[in-house]
Amino acid sequence: MNVINFKKIEKADKAIFDKFYRAGYYENAYASFTGLYMWRELGKTQWALDDGVIYLIAEWNGKFAVFQPIGSVDKMQNAIAKIIQMFGECGQNEVRFVGLEKFFVEELAKYPGADFEISSDRSNSDYVYLASDLINLSGRKYHGKKNHLNQFRKDYPTAEYLPITPEIIPQCREVLNNWYEMHRAENPDDIFMNHERRAINEIFDNFGEFKLKGGAILLGGKIVAFTFGEQLNSDTAVIHVEKADPEIRGAYAAINHDFVAQEWSAMTYINREEDMGLEGLRQAKESYRPVKMIDKFSARLIGKV
Repeated sequence: MNVINFKKIEKADKAIFDKFYRAGYYENAYASFTGLYMWRELGKTQWALDDGVIYLIAEWNGKFAVFQPIGSVDKMQNAIAKIIQMFGECGQNEVRFVGLEKFFVEELAKYPGADFEISSDRSNSDYVYLASDLINLSGRKYHGKKNHLNQFRKDYPTAEYLPITPEIIPQCREVLNNWYEMHRAENPDDIFMNHERRAINEIFDNFGEFKLKGGAILLGGKIVAFTFGEQLNSDTAVIHVEKADPEIRGAYAAINHDFVAQEWSAMTYINREEDMGLEGLRQAKESYRPVKMIDKFSARLIGKV
């Protein structure tokens, strides 16, 4: 694509992305450099900075799609025009947008030069919880969760929460590899799972550079669960990854609770990302009673005015 000069995402780009994200209030979990970096290879994601706007494109099966541009709202109408021009000059028959927040859908709706077909993307909508709910687990709606966590404390009284440091990353990799080997037997051709493993190990290679917060559960001298995330906006933290030994009953409940309690108690909200349309994951995320969903949308150009 030659209207705007795109390039691959590299670690050195983090400072630029962070500056743009912090200038606004984005609720979408996609609005973090860590997430973009982790999944850049799977979608062949590229980026460009042009006239104060960051543009992001991805490619699946030879078809391009553009993510929501990053920049001030007053630049979005011009950004839409540039994207349409870009697709046209590159001979792309279909102009597609993915991962859109409501405010950008509104920008598309009022764009005077084209009509768009908008569709909700439920499988990629983010689950957002009150941090206080995940910490306190108070009330009838969390009765089962509270009991589950208490049972873990009873069964494993020596279990200890630790922040992720370089010293325990090798053990976190072991948890990841064991989780992967167990699930690979069930889904040997799962491209997403194979890529996730590589992406998490890559983040571990550069954990300090990404300035993430991470936590782990130590039991009997061995790490049995880990997680990591970062601040998404002024009042929200996003959890990028959470893995645990499935043979340790309650390990997921413990790392879920302890990470928020120890690292994110000052945040109002916790974004735990999407369920990807997986029924088991959807049930697990719904069971923690999200206070809101961050809807994501897709859009397709259906005609120029």
